[in-house]
Amino acid sequence: MTILIDNKSGAPIYDQIYSQIKTQIINGSLKADEMLPSIRGLAKDLRISFITTKRAYEELEKDGFLYTVPGKGCFVAPKNVELLREENLKKIEEHIDEAVRLAAACGLDRQDLIDIINFSMEEQE
Repeated sequence: MTILIDNKSGAPIYDQIYSQIKTQIINGSLKADEMLPSIRGLAKDLRISFITTKRAYEELEKDGFLYTVPGKGCFVAPKNVELLREENLKKIEEHIDEAVRLAAACGLDRQDLIDIINFSMEEQE
C-alpha cells in the first residue's frame, strides 16, 4: 500500500489518506480481506499523528471499505457492488456537471451535448 502526503495540498491529511486507500480498494490494488498496516505503524511511517491515521481508518470503516477484527487489525472489506455503483454514479454526475458547464461556456445546447454523449457511447461499442 502506498500513501503519499502532500503538505502543499489544501486537503486535510486524514482525507488524503482516506482518498488514497479508497482509490486503491476501488481499483483493486488492495484486495478484499487484505490486512492494512496498523494505525500506529502507518502513522509512524508517514510521520503523522496516530489520531489522524485513526480518523482516516474510522471513516473508511464507516463507509464500508474496511472492517476491524479486534486484536488482529484492519482489513479491506469485500467489495460491495452497490457501494461501488454509487461511487461510480457520483463520479459520472460530477463529470456530467462539468460537461454541462463547459457546453454552456461554448454555446452548445442540450441536443449538441446529447449528440456528443451518443457519439462517445457508440465509440465504446
